[in-house]
Amino acid sequence: MTLFAGTTPDDADANAADTPGAPGSPGSVVLEARAGWRALDPVPLWRYRDLLWYLARRDIVVRYKQTVLGVAWALLQPLVGMIVLSVCFGRFLGVAEKTTVPYPIFLYAGLLPWTFFAASVVASSNSFVANAGMLRKVYFPRLLVPLASLGAPLVDYAVSLLVLLAMMVWYRIVPTVEILFLPLLAGTTFLAALGVGTLLAGLTALYRDFRYVVTFLVQVWFFATPVIYPATVVPERLRPLFNLNPMNGAIEAFRAALLGTPIDWASWSISTLVAIACLVAGLIHFARVEHRLADVV
Repeated sequence: MTLFAGTTPDDADANAADTPGAPGSPGSVVLEARAGWRALDPVPLWRYRDLLWYLARRDIVVRYKQTVLGVAWALLQPLVGMIVLSVCFGRFLGVAEKTTVPYPIFLYAGLLPWTFFAASVVASSNSFVANAGMLRKVYFPRLLVPLASLGAPLVDYAVSLLVLLAMMVWYRIVPTVEILFLPLLAGTTFLAALGVGTLLAGLTALYRDFRYVVTFLVQVWFFATPVIYPATVVPERLRPLFNLNPMNGAIEAFRAALLGTPIDWASWSISTLVAIACLVAGLIHFARVEHRLADVV
């Protein structure tokens, strides 16, 4: 029995009646859809873990291949953004007066997780379209594609973290024990980015207009997130709506863990729950469109 790119081993019996060896004939093999939610089955993902590593490594190599500065680009993007925003918002608009730590490091500590989130969402949302040729030819767990696209932003995130640590030395900020929560905070950002990116990846594969929607969405999302301003400036009546942003509590907790200010545990908990909800929503939509990807990309 032949499996085409648009089918999975669980769905391969869709057109079996039109081919020799149809169900009921001697020697026929019937493959039926398995009950349950295939998108949450970790076994195929683990089985194809080498492909996940290959795809992530490919994106990292392509990102920096034949570049003059190489990995330094991962440092320049948040660093230049920090300088420009520090002048525009910190000095001209007086936002620096509302922070309890030097505004440049306050801003950079917010830009770091935000840049990782934004780059991951953009990369994963375009991942199915960018890998259309591979999706049409062979079968593999399609969830690997948006998952692997987070590899390059994760490397940038780790490299840029070194600059933040150097800034902490410059401003004589001594980290507290809360710095041990950084892996968990990175996990919250990762879950949010994977959930939103997977949802947008499926929508972009079906409707190419979403390529432009993603760019606009990320720009608006930036100003709705406490990157350039502290969350305390948000009016109290808007806090419940503001906390529905999964990056709100994540960025505030990331900043607090590094700069030694109190962590808002309630806000971080809400962000984590919303991030998980985004991931579940993304996987639900992905499960509904997975079998159509090879036909529409």
